[in-house]
Amino acid sequence: MRLLGEFRHEQTDPARFYGALAEDSAAQLDHFADLRGALMLDVGGGPGYFRSAFEGRGASYLALDADAGELAGAGDVDRGTVLGSGMRLPFRDAAFDVCYSSNVLEHVPDPWLMADEMVRVTRSSGTVFLSWTLWWGPHGGHETAPWHFLGGRHARRRYLRRHGHEPKNRYGESLFAVTVRDALRWVSRQQDAEVVALLPRYNPRWTWWLLRVPVLREVLTWNLVIVLRKR
Repeated sequence: MRLLGEFRHEQTDPARFYGALAEDSAAQLDHFADLRGALMLDVGGGPGYFRSAFEGRGASYLALDADAGELAGAGDVDRGTVLGSGMRLPFRDAAFDVCYSSNVLEHVPDPWLMADEMVRVTRSSGTVFLSWTLWWGPHGGHETAPWHFLGGRHARRRYLRRHGHEPKNRYGESLFAVTVRDALRWVSRQQDAEVVALLPRYNPRWTWWLLRVPVLREVLTWNLVIVLRKR
């Protein structure tokens, strides 16, 4: 509920919103990986709101983003930051103890190539944590929601007519439809890591059974988490 309250500040006060999200993210990742002394990569780390949350738990934090504008969004580009593509990570195999990404996968043209890359750069027995906003969920269209239920292009055109400019998240360019079904298919075909957890990130625990129900799981889940352990 606290994060839902902070969400309304995403555009007007991003430091407030992403700071709260970062603390929540670090606490959640702590359940699956020991961050003390861990070398960690945050794929799509942006302007560095997450750094202090993860470093506060003892991680050595490195961030990557494909957008130089995003990296400088909070001022100067933060230390330990790399400009590059999540679909072609500029790191050797098995380089990191933890590879993390939050709310980025839906902005990538080939999301499962990025997921494969995250597994590749994670060492044996290391942790991969993937979390993203589901397309058919209540916030799937981001600032164009709920009109994305009528189609991404329709929602984008409506936003342009209403506001006189394109949305930040442009369907077909910087926003794509990524679903629970897509995730389950990728999990079943990849062979390099075992699944530790597959859960709806912000749903109450008593609703987690919905992930077993096609269609319902798509529209009643806001954000999906996949946690993997590299073999």
